[in-house]
Amino acid sequence: MPTITIDLKKPHSELQKNIITTDDSIAMFAGRRFGKTDAGVQRIFRKMQERPGLYWWVGLSWQAASMKKAWRETTTIAKQILKGMGLKEREHINQSKHEIKIPGMGEIWFRTADNPASLAGEGVHGVVVDEFSLMREVVWSEYIEATLLDYKGWVAFFGIPKGNNWAAKIWRGAKNWEGWQQLHATSYDNPFIDPVDIDKIKEKRAQSIFNQEYLAKIVSGEGMVFRNVTECAKSEWLDKPEEGRQYVGSVDVADANDYTVVYVWDVAAKSIVHMDRFRRVGYNVLEDRLEALYKKFGMQNMTIEDNSIGQPVIDHLRKRGMTITPFHTSHATKAPIIQALQSAFEHEEISILPDEITIDELTVYEAKRTASGYSYGAPSGMFDDCVMSMAIGWYSINVGRIEYVETPEGW
Repeated sequence: MPTITIDLKKPHSELQKNIITTDDSIAMFAGRRFGKTDAGVQRIFRKMQERPGLYWWVGLSWQAASMKKAWRETTTIAKQILKGMGLKEREHINQSKHEIKIPGMGEIWFRTADNPASLAGEGVHGVVVDEFSLMREVVWSEYIEATLLDYKGWVAFFGIPKGNNWAAKIWRGAKNWEGWQQLHATSYDNPFIDPVDIDKIKEKRAQSIFNQEYLAKIVSGEGMVFRNVTECAKSEWLDKPEEGRQYVGSVDVADANDYTVVYVWDVAAKSIVHMDRFRRVGYNVLEDRLEALYKKFGMQNMTIEDNSIGQPVIDHLRKRGMTITPFHTSHATKAPIIQALQSAFEHEEISILPDEITIDELTVYEAKRTASGYSYGAPSGMFDDCVMSMAIGWYSINVGRIEYVETPEGW
C-alpha cells in the first residue's frame, strides 16, 4: 500500500489522543461538544491500519445529528485515502448502504440502533457506539457484544449520561474490567470552546440539566417522571402507512417561541411511527403540514391541544374536512395525562421512536410537589412540547380508561 498523506484534526488533549490510540475498550461519558465524534472516527481509521478488517459505527438513527456528522467525517477521510490510491470513490463508498471499502484496510459499516436486526451476523474488529445512553440495552447485549467474539474486538461507547440506566452501569463497570477504560470529560475540557460561553449556558439552565449535559454527571432520579425511556424507544420510523394499520395523530401547537410537535400513532401497536417538529411558521404553513400528514397516513382522527392558538387551527382544519378532537390542557387535566404516560413507560406499554430530542425531553421532565399534589413541566430553559404531544396522544388512544391517581412519593 503506498504512503498516503491525509489531513486529520490534531487531538486537542491527551484524553482525546488516548481515545484514538488505545487498544482498550472504552466507556466514556462526555459533555456536549467535547469532541467524541472526531476521536471515534480517527480511532476507526487508525485501527484499520493496524488490523485490517470490518469495523462498525453504530448511532441512534439517521435523524441524529451526530450520526450524520460521523458519516460526513468518515467519508471525507476515506475519499482522501482512495484518491491517494488512485481509486474511484463511487466504487468504494456506498451512499445508500452507508458502507465504505478501502482495499488493504477493510470496511466501515454504519448501522443504527433503531434497526438492531441489521447488527446481527457479522464478526467485527471494533465498533463505536455513539449516544449509547439513549439506546436500549438489547442493542449491546443481544446484537453488538457477540459480534466482537470472533476477533477479540473492541468497543468504544460514547454518550452523555441519562440517569442510572444500563449505560451508567457499563460506565461504572469499565473502571474495574480488564481491557477497559472508564473515561470522563466535560464540555470545559475542549480547549477550542470558550469557557465563558459555557458559563452563560449554565446561568440559563437548571443545575441538574447543566450537570448532566455539560459536566457529564449521572443525575439520579429525584423528580424524574419517566423511567424506561430508552427501553421503550424501539419503534421503527415509517414514511408511509402500512396496509391494514390504523393511525391517529397528536399535536401540541406552539406559540411563537415553542415548537409544534406532531406524532403519528399506530393505534393497535400503541407506538409512535412518525413525527414532525417545527417552529415559527405561519398559520397556513402549519395547517398545511398537519393536513399533509393526516392524509398521508389516512388518519381517522387527530387530537390537538386547543389552548392558545390551538383552537383557531382546529377550526380551520375541520373546515378542510379533517376529524379533529380538541384537548384542553389545564391544571385539572394535565396531571392525569402525564401520570398515564408515566405509567405507560413504567410498564413498557408504549413504543416510541429513538429520537434524540424526544428522549431528552422525557429524560429531564420534572415533577415538583405542591400543596395540592404535583406540578409537571420542563426545567427552566428547556422545552416540553414533545412530552405534551405524546401525553395527549397516549390519552387519545386510551380514552375512557385513564384515571387520576395521586403519584406516590419515593421516586
